Amino acid sequence: MSRLLRSATTAGCSSRKLGRSSEGGGFWCVVTALLAALLLASGGCGGGAGQRSSEAQVSVQPAPAGEPLSEEYVVEIGGRALPVYSCRVSAVPLDQIYQGYQRPLDQTELAAFAYCDAAGPVSVQVTPQREIKSVVVRPLSRNITPAIKGQRISFDVSGPGQFTVEVNGWHNALHLFVNPPEPPAPRADDPSVKYFGPGVHHPGRITLESNQTVYVAAGAVVYGGVYARDASNIRILGRGIVDVSEVERGRGGGGAIRLQNCTDITIDGLVLRDPAGYCCSMYGCRHAEISNLKLVGLWRYNSDGIDLCNSQDVHIRDCFVRSFDDSIVLKGMMSYVDRPVRGILVERCVIWNDWGRALEIGAETSTPEIADVVFRDCDIIRTDYIAMDIQHGHRAAVHDIRFENIRVEADDYNLRPRIQKTRDEKYVPDPKDDFRPYLMYIIISPNTWSRDPQSGTVRNVVFKDITVTSKLFLPSHFQRLDAEHDVKGVTIENVRENGKLCANAEAAHLQIGPHVSDVTFVGGTK
Repeated sequence: MSRLLRSATTAGCSSRKLGRSSEGGGFWCVVTALLAALLLASGGCGGGAGQRSSEAQVSVQPAPAGEPLSEEYVVEIGGRALPVYSCRVSAVPLDQIYQGYQRPLDQTELAAFAYCDAAGPVSVQVTPQREIKSVVVRPLSRNITPAIKGQRISFDVSGPGQFTVEVNGWHNALHLFVNPPEPPAPRADDPSVKYFGPGVHHPGRITLESNQTVYVAAGAVVYGGVYARDASNIRILGRGIVDVSEVERGRGGGGAIRLQNCTDITIDGLVLRDPAGYCCSMYGCRHAEISNLKLVGLWRYNSDGIDLCNSQDVHIRDCFVRSFDDSIVLKGMMSYVDRPVRGILVERCVIWNDWGRALEIGAETSTPEIADVVFRDCDIIRTDYIAMDIQHGHRAAVHDIRFENIRVEADDYNLRPRIQKTRDEKYVPDPKDDFRPYLMYIIISPNTWSRDPQSGTVRNVVFKDITVTSKLFLPSHFQRLDAEHDVKGVTIENVRENGKLCANAEAAHLQIGPHVSDVTFVGGTK
């Protein structure tokens, strides 16, 4: 066996960790290795600092030795073979409040992901290891129509973005992350930089002080998490993977990134995998830029995606989040109750929500106000329960909130989310169940997620240019607590379900409760 083939076989068939154990057979392992070796021999994965292909716009790093790879797909982009990594995800919407033990693995499955940098349009070829009956490439807004020839799927992408390839339905999906070209990396010998080059690293907890940078290079997998408290001018950068699978839930930490009372923050480019709780969270932080993060492998209890708690002036853009709890969410926590949530912009993100809400305010709203918030130009390619949500449980004055140019995709059949009653309970789908997720949801109602006894109000919410692509209609619901804690001033403009304008509450399948006032359909009626 040639050295090249031995290397590919070792990379493709190495032993798996518990969270990403192999579910394929040895036959497909050999097929993966052979295909990868052929692609490598014809100018596939480069080495060193990221060699570029003859197309001059694709940059690929090989997977580090010993890192488990997926056996489900072989992927080539712009003539280059991509390492395909594995991640564990939720298979069924069965959840519970954390009970001190790990979520059973029989509620999960393996998905795959691959990443590269590309400066412009590139071609993609995907070879799955199962018979192809159907293929969908999401987001649908990218208008990608794949071609199928034998066992190969081909399509073109116009440039950087996050794409999901679903073969024969959504189970065991492939997530493809095409990054823009990476800016110059910090120097490895800079004393202010915690530098992780290509390879596997096990640092555990990484603590950042003011004026420091964490850099995780493409081709690196860092097992641990990044934490900072009372720090300013901090950066968390790179193209590699931060994996939290070695952290046991309940033994401290648990997130890939957790920042408290920090200012002037830049987070860019990384893949975050398998947190034990909230994946990327900020508490009492100000002035932050979060861009091009890819969150995958979120399957454990309470594995939210990006949580902004009592934070101000934060910009989230061009991120991918697949989470087993709320995906991008703004909260107010009692420990920072005097700090508002204000000046938040979330844009150009792609969301796959396996449990809970895709774009949310709440459920904890213990803060003076949550205001000047914009969610815009985002694709929700799948949501378990609610697409756009204000779940207002506590004291905040929630006002001036915009959901704009949000594209929602829904399956023809959707599994109903359930709360697990017993530890050994199994999820049994009901093929006759007509469950469908909510599109727009506003509710003021006390909840147990905070000790805050006070309740607030909701004012001036806009849903504009919202599109739904589905054979089903998605319902919506607005509900207040009482006459004092009410919802007032909701504008609905150009909300369309399958191209049809929702000009009034009936057309939008919107239920409006008492003490919800001034709901206006622009160009229509209430």
